[in-house]
Amino acid sequence: MHIHILGICGTFMGSLAVLAKELGHRVTGSDANVYPPMSTQLEAQGIQLTQGYEPSQLEPAPDLVVIGNALSRGNPAVEYVLNKGLPYVSGPQWLADHVLQGRWVLAAAGTHGKTTTSSMLAWVLEHAGMSPGFLIGGVPQNFGISARLGGTPFFVVEADEYDSAFFDKRSKFVHYRPRTAILNNLEYDHADIFPDLEAIERQFHHLVRTIPGEGLVIHPTTEQAIERVLGMGCWSSVQTTGEGGDWQARLLSEDGSRFEVVFQGEVQGIVDWELTGQHNVANALATLAAARHVGVVPALGAEALSAFKSVKRRMEKVAEIDGVTIYDDFAHHPTAIATTLDGLRKRVGDTPIIAVIEPRSNSMKLGAHRDGLAESVALADQAIWYAPDSLGWDLAATVAGSPVPTTVCDSLEAIIAKVKADATPGTQVVIMSNGGFGGLHGKLAEALR
Repeated sequence: MHIHILGICGTFMGSLAVLAKELGHRVTGSDANVYPPMSTQLEAQGIQLTQGYEPSQLEPAPDLVVIGNALSRGNPAVEYVLNKGLPYVSGPQWLADHVLQGRWVLAAAGTHGKTTTSSMLAWVLEHAGMSPGFLIGGVPQNFGISARLGGTPFFVVEADEYDSAFFDKRSKFVHYRPRTAILNNLEYDHADIFPDLEAIERQFHHLVRTIPGEGLVIHPTTEQAIERVLGMGCWSSVQTTGEGGDWQARLLSEDGSRFEVVFQGEVQGIVDWELTGQHNVANALATLAAARHVGVVPALGAEALSAFKSVKRRMEKVAEIDGVTIYDDFAHHPTAIATTLDGLRKRVGDTPIIAVIEPRSNSMKLGAHRDGLAESVALADQAIWYAPDSLGWDLAATVAGSPVPTTVCDSLEAIIAKVKADATPGTQVVIMSNGGFGGLHGKLAEALR
């Protein structure tokens, strides 16, 4: 079967393409912007990519068109599909019908940490010899690929609350029907599709409704929004993580790089890994709870996490030039920015940290997270914000009250010049964006050389 994917370079759709190819289909796709890491992965898989949405890419007609949620009415390719009556489906629906049917699905949901947690979980199962399938919205470095079918009933999926397609406004995760569900946290996000937090909580309730009575819901003790979700109805077993929960961590190092795992009062093992930050410790506890649900003893899980290499674009060290270290990070929400910087600060102590941030997500562009931005960088020594003309709101005024020295730039060249002027040997530069940021990482490294 020839499957053509519209919006193929999104992390979810690119992963879907990999699975379709592994199932034996001929897969092609197109996107408005073709950029790494997904474009690199797809090209390595031999998947033909087209830039743009000209209808000619749908001639001769494919057997099925999978339409990404970034596409809407008015898009030339979408209009062609509808006018010609070509068969089409959303990505989550295709995944549910052709990959997840009959599998034991383990889903990681929440505003933050989905990609990292699902990567951890896939790796823990792999380490335990369970050969899971997975679909992750990023590239876990232990695997080097974002999706695979796997050789057993177990399938790990990053369960996103974003909508499925222009013709299906349900959250993606409603399609997945997990048996094991991690609900990491819940904050207001995706301002382009959700009017308020209550609307997102309603979608999480729909997810909880699909989990079997013999299934398991895992959540932290500290999340009031998740408590409200479960208050709407929960028909499955529940385990909690964090303070006062079933699963707890005793930090052996302040930055979270070493900790004991405690389950119901009993020490299960020690995690000693490359990651930092309280958020990753929380992700680890949820992972171990989920893995135990499918038979992985926590001691083996802790051993696996000690060999976990994180995910591309999650505090990924991309260059070190004359003592200046450059990281690429996906953080694009005030909470994620703050927790990422907290983990790095605890690791490097008084070493200078420069945070470079592009407010690129749809919620950011709509100004939904403005209130928390100025404070989110408090643990850096300075912040450089990117405000292109197209942003649509006054970023400079928003971050003017920041507790650290702040610069707002309207070009990559200005950012590079500022970093080059201020970075000294030992400086940690964290570049945060949920997109390619115009190749800033490579351009900055080149300029520093």
